[in-house]
Amino acid sequence: MTVFRTLVLALALAAGIGGAARAAPADRVIVVDVDGAISVAAARVITKAIDEGKKTGATAIVMRLDTPGGLVSATRDIIREMIASPVPIIVYVAPSGARAASAGTFIVYAAHAAAMAPGTNLGAATPVQFGGLPGVPQPKDDKKPSEPTAIEKKSINDTVALLRSLAQLRGRDADFADKAVREAATLTADEAKKRGVVEYVATSVNDLLAQADGRAVTADGKERVLATRDAAVTVIEPDWRTKFLAVIANPNVALILFLIGVYGILFEFWSPGVFFPGVIGGISLILAFISLSLLPVEYGALGLLVLGIALMIGEAFTPGIGALGIGGLIAFLIGAFFLIDPEGSTIE
Repeated sequence: MTVFRTLVLALALAAGIGGAARAAPADRVIVVDVDGAISVAAARVITKAIDEGKKTGATAIVMRLDTPGGLVSATRDIIREMIASPVPIIVYVAPSGARAASAGTFIVYAAHAAAMAPGTNLGAATPVQFGGLPGVPQPKDDKKPSEPTAIEKKSINDTVALLRSLAQLRGRDADFADKAVREAATLTADEAKKRGVVEYVATSVNDLLAQADGRAVTADGKERVLATRDAAVTVIEPDWRTKFLAVIANPNVALILFLIGVYGILFEFWSPGVFFPGVIGGISLILAFISLSLLPVEYGALGLLVLGIALMIGEAFTPGIGALGIGGLIAFLIGAFFLIDPEGSTIE
């Protein structure tokens, strides 16, 4: 009888251990896409991914990157988020044909681990002024190039210092960092791996996860070992607000919004009492400030709410065709659109 009880107890214990093993949560990897100009929208995507990674206890975040560059302010915001992230971030320049130009190079250097797909490139990180944004035509100058101005030298030296500091932090090639900014140097995927700018050349996310498995990285001051080979992959899609931000943050759209804002307000001064140009100009100017990272999204949203309320109050005291009321309602709705988080029903 004692033997029988011992056997039953052993079987029950084995079953419990097996059940616990099956119930143990699998390692999780979050994949997020950053495609297009680096802007406030890209910063929002990365922040959401890091928050989700912390919430779910993810072993790593894979950022698929394809960018021609973007705003310095948004790039610095992203770098700060990446350095402070307790979840290791692997930047993967993909798919084939993608690039991590300009601001993208900084993001690659800030990664805990970095990879590129075959047929991709990075570099060309020389800072340019607003007029040098992609898609904006530049005036031709047949004169010989002049010496950089003091402001240009300060901008270049500051940018070099940032990229070199990231190279030292992550153990990457600091000499290329210097050349990428000063000489707009570029590298292919294989060249980047040989020079120690990236750790891997991978044909797919699964290939990358297999190669990165077991790598030790330091995230938020703590050493972590990546367990990515058999990890469950979760792809995070941008929400509708982020998609809208990505549209208005396009350099061409941002410039158009800025011009509409300036000329709308000027036209209102030239022809007072028309209201429509001033209303459209005010809304467009705030949206332009948000898209150019001159205003944080939350402050811009509050500005739109205040503008909307002011316009609707003005409509009550101004006889007309309803321009102030309609414009106020539009401004208020756009402000609420940015400010209220429907997922958590909270004010951000």
